[in-house]
Amino acid sequence: MSEQSKVSPARRRGLADEVADRIREAIFSGAYAPGEQLREVELSGEMDVSRGPVREALRVLEREGLVRCAWHRGTTVTTLSTEDVAELDSLRGALEDLAVREVIARASDEDLASVAKTADMMERAVDAHEMVRWDIAFHDAVFAAAGHRRLADAWDGIRCQVHLFLLTRIGRSTEGYLDCVPREHRELVAALRARDTDTALGLFATHRRHAVDVVTGAADAS
Repeated sequence: MSEQSKVSPARRRGLADEVADRIREAIFSGAYAPGEQLREVELSGEMDVSRGPVREALRVLEREGLVRCAWHRGTTVTTLSTEDVAELDSLRGALEDLAVREVIARASDEDLASVAKTADMMERAVDAHEMVRWDIAFHDAVFAAAGHRRLADAWDGIRCQVHLFLLTRIGRSTEGYLDCVPREHRELVAALRARDTDTALGLFATHRRHAVDVVTGAADAS
C-alpha cells in the first residue's frame, strides 16, 4: 500500500497571475476607476482567455484589497470608505514610523542613495498617475532600506491598497500635486540623510496627513 501524499498536486497558475497583473495595471493606470464594475465575461473577451483565470485573478485582487465581490453587485474596483482610509492611514503610519527609525539606525549611504534616486525621478513625472507610481516606489525604497524583512512583508500586504488610496487622492484633486510631491519627498530624504529621527517622523506624518486631508475633504474645509 503506497504512502499517502502529504501535499496536493501543484497547479500552474501562470495565466491567472498574468490576468491579475493586467487588471491591476489597468486599475493603477486609471482605466478602471473606484466603484467601476468588473465583469468576468467582458474581461475574458478583452483578454482572450476563459472565465476561469479571470475569476481566479479577481480573487487575488480581492485579497489585495483592490476589488470587492458581493453577490448582489458582482465585482467592483474598491471604493475606500472613511473607515477604510482611517484604518489604512493608521496602519501605514505605524509601519512607516518603524521603517524610519530602522533606516536612520541601520541604513547605509548606498541604501539612502537608492531612496533619494526615487525622489529624484519624481521630477520627471509627466502626469499624476506616474507621480503616484514614483510615490509608491519611494516608500518601497524606504522599507527596503530599513533592512527588516518582516516589516517589508507587512508593507507589501497593504502596498496595493496604499496605491489605491493615492489614486483616490488624485481623483479628488491634482491641484499643485506635481509640484508639491517632489518637494515633500526631497525633504524626507534630507531628514533621513541627516539621521534626524524626530524631524523625519514629523515630516513623514505631515506627508501622510496631506493626502488624507485631500481624500476626506479636510483640505477644502481648512
